[in-house]
Amino acid sequence: MVTQPGGLTTLWRPTGPEELELVRRSGWRRWPPRLPEQPIFYPVLNEEYAVRIARDWNVPHSGVGYVTRFRVDGDFAARYPVRQAGGRDILELWVPAEELAEFNDHIVGLIEVVHEFRRTGTGP
Repeated sequence: MVTQPGGLTTLWRPTGPEELELVRRSGWRRWPPRLPEQPIFYPVLNEEYAVRIARDWNVPHSGVGYVTRFRVDGDFAARYPVRQAGGRDILELWVPAEELAEFNDHIVGLIEVVHEFRRTGTGP
């Protein structure tokens, strides 16, 4: 995991419209609690991987996919394991759902949308 000067770690999260609306309602400061079938909150460590998920999974699933970027206190983020979810550059930070509120408390600044992908065409 890379921590920038100032002790901040930049993370990305691909998301769909429902989750993004809940982030917006928080004032762009918090991720919503996980659903019972979601035991892990997993932001990713590189923008390219987040783009692939938003474009290739969120768009077919819900018609739109977003990539968000946010920063977390690096010392705090270091307590969570980095998991390789496939290839060498497919890295995720695994935060247990029950620790998400504390994780949110360590977000520095706002969660921002950096990419948006939409379904194109009107075919079936």
